[in-house]
Amino acid sequence: MEQKTIIEVKSLYKSFGKNQVLKDFSLTLKEEENLVILGKSGSGKSVLIKCIIRLIEPDAGEIRVLGQDISELDQDQMDLLRKDVGFLFQSNALYDSMTVRQNLEFPLRRHWSAEERQANAESAVLEALEDVGLAHTIDMMPAELSGGMRKRIALARTLILKPKVILYDEPTTGLDPITGREISELIVKIQKKYQSSAIIISHDMNCIKITSNRIIMLIEGRNYASDTFENLTKLPDPKVREFFE
Repeated sequence: MEQKTIIEVKSLYKSFGKNQVLKDFSLTLKEEENLVILGKSGSGKSVLIKCIIRLIEPDAGEIRVLGQDISELDQDQMDLLRKDVGFLFQSNALYDSMTVRQNLEFPLRRHWSAEERQANAESAVLEALEDVGLAHTIDMMPAELSGGMRKRIALARTLILKPKVILYDEPTTGLDPITGREISELIVKIQKKYQSSAIIISHDMNCIKITSNRIIMLIEGRNYASDTFENLTKLPDPKVREFFE
C-alpha cells in the first residue's frame, strides 16, 4: 500500500535581494516519515520550513500541506491548518514570564473553546509533559530549567494539539552531545507514539542518523540528493561526501 503524501513542495524559488536561496527546490514528505533536510548554514533550510507554514512567502512554486495548496488559503484557513502542523523553533520560543503550564496552555487558548479548555486542558498539559518526561516541572518557570529541559518543554507545547506533522528547526543546536542524543531519541519516540510525520532541519550528524528515515541534501538551493543516511555515506560525489567525513 502506497504511503499517503503529507507535504509536497514543487519547484520552489525564494530570493532575498540578489541572494537566491531556493532554486527549483522540490520534496515530498510521506505519512509517518521523518525527513531530514541537510545543508550548510545559510543554505535555505529554515527558509524552506518557514515557507511551508507561510511565515515566508516564496517567489514561485507550489506547496501542498495535508492535501491543501497553502497559497489558496485565507488567514482563518491557514490558522486552522497550522493546528495540524507543529513547529519546534530553534530558540524554543517559550514565554519567560509564564510557567510551564501556562506555556503549554497558550496554544489551547488559541484553538480550543473555553468549554474544551475547562474540560480537557489539565489532562492535555499533563499528557504532553509526560511524553517528554517532565511532568514534575508543570509549575516551574523557564529560567529554572536547563537547556535540554527547555527544549523538551517546547516540544511538549508543540505536541499538545497532537499535530499530524511536526517541523523541527535545528532541535539539538546548543545542546551537549548526551542531551542532543536524548532529544533525538525523543523525536523517534514521538513519531512512533503518534504515527506523525516530520521534517527535521539539522546539521547535527548524530541527530540525523538517529531520527532520519530519509535525508534530502539541500545544496545550491536544490534537492541535490535524496536517500537514507547509510546510502548517502556511500556516494562518491564530493559535494555529498564532505557532510559525512
